[in-house]
Amino acid sequence: MNLIASLTRTELGRGLWTFRTEFLWVGLFSLVANLLMLTPTLYMLQVFDRVMLSQSEVTLIAVTLVMVLFTVVMAVAEWVRSRLLVRAGVRFDEALNARVFDASFSAHLAQDGASATRAFSDLTNLRQFLTGNGVFAFFDLPWMPIYLAVLFLMHPLLGWAGIVFTLLLIMLAIGSHLMTARLHERASDSELQANSYLGGKLRHAEAVESMGMLPNLRRRWIGLVATQFHRREQSHEQQHRMQAVGKFMQYSQQSLILALGAWLAIRGEISLGAMIASNALMSNALRPISSLVGTWKQFVEARQAYSRLDKVISDYPDGGRYHSAEHVTGQIELRQLVALAPGSDTQILKGLNLEFRPGEVVGIVGPSGAGKSTLARCLIGVWPSTRGQMLLDGVDISKWDRDRLGPHIGYLPQDIELLEGTVAENICRFGEIDSDAVIEAAKRAGIHEMVQHLPQGYDTSLGQAGGLLSGGQRQRLALARALYGMPDLVVLDEPNANLDDVGEVALMKAIVELKQAGKTVFMVLHQRNLLALADRVLVLNNGTVAQFGVMDVTARPDALPQPRTA
Repeated sequence: MNLIASLTRTELGRGLWTFRTEFLWVGLFSLVANLLMLTPTLYMLQVFDRVMLSQSEVTLIAVTLVMVLFTVVMAVAEWVRSRLLVRAGVRFDEALNARVFDASFSAHLAQDGASATRAFSDLTNLRQFLTGNGVFAFFDLPWMPIYLAVLFLMHPLLGWAGIVFTLLLIMLAIGSHLMTARLHERASDSELQANSYLGGKLRHAEAVESMGMLPNLRRRWIGLVATQFHRREQSHEQQHRMQAVGKFMQYSQQSLILALGAWLAIRGEISLGAMIASNALMSNALRPISSLVGTWKQFVEARQAYSRLDKVISDYPDGGRYHSAEHVTGQIELRQLVALAPGSDTQILKGLNLEFRPGEVVGIVGPSGAGKSTLARCLIGVWPSTRGQMLLDGVDISKWDRDRLGPHIGYLPQDIELLEGTVAENICRFGEIDSDAVIEAAKRAGIHEMVQHLPQGYDTSLGQAGGLLSGGQRQRLALARALYGMPDLVVLDEPNANLDDVGEVALMKAIVELKQAGKTVFMVLHQRNLLALADRVLVLNNGTVAQFGVMDVTARPDALPQPRTA
């Protein structure tokens, strides 16, 4: 009961517990298969102790037919339990892949790189173990005492020999775990570190190549790979050493049990059939433990995968976001909002208390490092670590249903990232393509004519068009995505950073249209020419509010705007 309680305490454990019916059926067919594995032993006893003495061909044919029938049933039971596990593994993957996708996405959003990277590989490792031979060993293990009991019935010395070999294999399994688990975990960590390092540098290949950083980065990567290979070599050497010991014990026990049976047969304490059958019976008794020793690496990997997967699912739960609304007014209130740097207690935003009215345009300015982009992410609820509250229409944004809230939000990040797909798919956020809405958003961002000159227009893949688009065009395309469907809350982080005069005119026109439509707009700005469109200006400095109010248009262009009380 304690095992069941501990298993069902976590979301992943409860997910596994829903497959208990399948595992019960696997256990039932394992019962049938293991009982029928006594068939070769009984057949040998009948042949050597009855047929050979009676010289009866009819008896030989009869026991052979019974043996074949039982062997066919055993094979069918083995096949059925394999199919059950395979189907359970597919259902397990289908039941959890969406949840793991959401959790790994949340981990990536929280800048938890290791959890985000490993989640899907951990799910695959766990599924493969649940459908592999290692699980069969656990189901077959309870039948080992039955085989040992039959050996005791043949002769007590055979039974005690079986117990000795069983204990030796158990000690081998424990020793294998103690000697290889830590080495294997260190090797896996080194491999992940090397791959993550390489992946991060490939994303910045242009800067690396242009500034001659490749030799230095290559040297560091080779060092990481060398550490990985060294640790992997240590792990493999220890594993092969334990496998060699296991094979020695396996082959030795077959010969020694046969020698013991022959000695007992010579003394007349067992029959010749019992001597032959004891060897097969001993193999059946030790087979589950031998399987455990052979699949111990997979078991350790599956256990580690389960722990990591359970942690990432528990750390990023799927629940509590229930609020939704057909319309979002865009009224925002910050109550003692503190934004922390990921993975530390360093405060980026320090106890902000602000109210923003629905339908107003707010400019956010301040020196570099003041927390402007962090505030922008807090406003849309994607900053990973916060304290206090960020209320949208009176409801904490963490309680909103993100799937339903998403269409009401438009966000233009500082670092533009367009996703693999067509231009139209990126603009419509990979939902159902509404051609009219896509074209309308493109026109608002001033890129309709540009898109029409692409090879396939709106159907052009960004993989193909990526080399054709300038930084400003990519930013305007991301702006079109943010404006798609005229969302109620729009947050623009340095929207004019890469724009030319034409692009900036289109941006200003779009902001005016949003303002006229009563949408709430936030603009994080370094260039101050868009501040004329703002109803109020928020000046941040070192994570605190320096000034907040209506902009003084008489301020010098090269100075910070001077808001006056609204």
